[in-house]
Amino acid sequence: MNTFALLFVGLLLAGMAAKLVLMRRQVRHVQAHRDTVPAAFAASIPLTSHQRAADYTAARAGLSARQTMASALFLLVMTLGGGLQAVHDAWAALLAPGSLGHGVALLASLAVLGWLLELPFVLSRTFVIEKRFGFNRMTPRLFVTDTVREGVLAAVIGLPLLAILLWITSSMGELWWLWVWAFWLGFNLMVMLVWPTFIAPLFNKFTPLADAALKTRVEALLARCGFQSKGLFVMDGSRRSAHGNAYFTGFGASKRIVFFDTLLDKLNADEVEAVLAHELGHFRHRHIFKRLAVLAPASLGMLAVLGWLMQQPWFFSGLGMTATDIATALALFMLILPVFTFPLAPFFSHWSRVHEYEADAYAASQTRATDLVAALVKLYRDNASTLTPDPLYSRFFDSHPPAALRVARLQTLQH
Repeated sequence: MNTFALLFVGLLLAGMAAKLVLMRRQVRHVQAHRDTVPAAFAASIPLTSHQRAADYTAARAGLSARQTMASALFLLVMTLGGGLQAVHDAWAALLAPGSLGHGVALLASLAVLGWLLELPFVLSRTFVIEKRFGFNRMTPRLFVTDTVREGVLAAVIGLPLLAILLWITSSMGELWWLWVWAFWLGFNLMVMLVWPTFIAPLFNKFTPLADAALKTRVEALLARCGFQSKGLFVMDGSRRSAHGNAYFTGFGASKRIVFFDTLLDKLNADEVEAVLAHELGHFRHRHIFKRLAVLAPASLGMLAVLGWLMQQPWFFSGLGMTATDIATALALFMLILPVFTFPLAPFFSHWSRVHEYEADAYAASQTRATDLVAALVKLYRDNASTLTPDPLYSRFFDSHPPAALRVARLQTLQH
């Protein structure tokens, strides 16, 4: 093992250990507070709902811990264990190594192996945990249908995309990474445009909002916020889950507001308006574009690093490879990138929580903060969200502020 291999293994094991310790802290903290509803929620959330949320959190954390260990083992097998080299050699018997076809086959095979690794955990999460706690409405038939559709979509879009990326990499000289970045950025912007109209309807049914009174209120809110939408839609989220949500998707002329039908069933009109005002707060503060402004140059930097690593023999040998072609380099980079970026997780989580607070404040300025609090309490209760997360776990992983802190801050914004 060279120095890079030792660094890789050390970071992988350290990251896995950190995740497992944090998950264990989360379970212990939640279970320790299982029998007492926090004072701020004592009047609105019964003890049975609070205990259900604690058990749900513990069950999901246990599954995540097993998935974390399986993912680390898979990564070691595919790199130092020679798994990726074996896949490379298997395809080399059919396709010329280093050719466009061989590269696409190698990367597609890696994606399929990753999917096979995740499949048992997806099935356990959906048909065991979600079912046990009353959330799952996915039938085995619908699961298979979704899987087939996702596979066809991945093949139709993903395979040509891989071919284009590999062609750019091999044809654009030393600055190929700049061209790949430009293409990748443009592709993602295009997906944001076409997703609401062409891709999302393949999996869910979207119908125009039929509640005339609610539609009038929502349109008045959109006018106050200066948000132009292509339409207000209700999504049949109840086909798969009892969880509820609302979001806006697309950008430019393709923006649309989407409500889960489960959300409309749980909240009254005032609460729905407050939840939508929160989502519009993200739009008003340009959170999507702020994140893009950080992630775009960061992805450019990572591609530049990949361009440098491709010229380093120790990068390939340190990860168990004798092949040094472009597709192999890209596959290795995709595999190990999460290991090296894991320490950044708490910073991105903190940034996301700041954005959530800003969106809450905007919602309080456009609607009543009490309505958003009431909506959040119902969602915490009905979605079995823990009210007592471990503080360290929350700082590291949670994209939303803890319930108690979020509600307390909204209460200071009441008007």
